[in-house]
Amino acid sequence: MTQLSKGQIEDSIAKQVTKFYVKALGVGPRETRVYLVEDMIIIRLKGKLLPIEQKLLEYEQGVKLVKNIREILHEITVPGLMSIIKAVTKQNVTSSHSDISTKTGEIVQVYVLDINYEERLKETDTYGRL
Repeated sequence: MTQLSKGQIEDSIAKQVTKFYVKALGVGPRETRVYLVEDMIIIRLKGKLLPIEQKLLEYEQGVKLVKNIREILHEITVPGLMSIIKAVTKQNVTSSHSDISTKTGEIVQVYVLDINYEERLKETDTYGRL
């Protein structure tokens, strides 16, 4: 079995995450970027706020409400996203973090793996399959 490159891993996760959101929420991001940095998988979802979120921002507590809604959505979707990451990387996710910009609708998620996966890929490239 051939080892995927860092770019192929990032691309595979990005495509699967986009499909996951479309299936789970009925709407996906306009653009999904994935970055593998040491033991982190960073997912950047570009999109826009939902109409209800834009409406909530008109109120005094709007930012807090939008952040709370997105925090709940993250908790609901995290098992599916962790399973995508594990399927592609073959590594366990130890924690996840997420935030949304209430100005642009952009979401940044960070998934922390149980090893320095970027280093592992470099070692595999250098020394062949481990």
